[in-house]
Amino acid sequence: MFQKEAYTGQVEKDYELVNKQLKALIEDESDTIANLANASALLFQFLDDVNWAGFYLYKNGELVLGPFQGLPACVRIEYGKGVCGTSLKERQTVRVENVNEFPGHIACDSASQSEIVTPIYKNDEIIGVLDIDSPNLNRFDETDQKGLEEFASILSNHL
Repeated sequence: MFQKEAYTGQVEKDYELVNKQLKALIEDESDTIANLANASALLFQFLDDVNWAGFYLYKNGELVLGPFQGLPACVRIEYGKGVCGTSLKERQTVRVENVNEFPGHIACDSASQSEIVTPIYKNDEIIGVLDIDSPNLNRFDETDQKGLEEFASILSNHL
């Protein structure tokens, strides 16, 4: 059911498929950490040219590392700092074509060149962020943003 070969290569249709797969993965599970772990694994399998996919959870006024796939990462990020903190503060997805040009970028993996971060809210309460890094410049576009925002929405509705 979760084989990468099932994807079509048509990005919009593939996001529809991965979002359906996410729903199937989490529909009968109530544990947040288990669901976020499977969600990060699903994205890491699905997305090409990424070196990190995971979550930071909002706790006590800061973002704390949650389930992820990739190299070890920064454990804590201040609210409003870096791409993750900025996305959360601005309450919107932040796409960064070149992380080296983002003021205040927090470099957890020197191989990362571009990044997309989507905030996750439920009933106007901060849950955290979905963070994905790529070793390629300008990896993420509007189609990725739309698909990942839907992915985050599915998660927030189930958390």
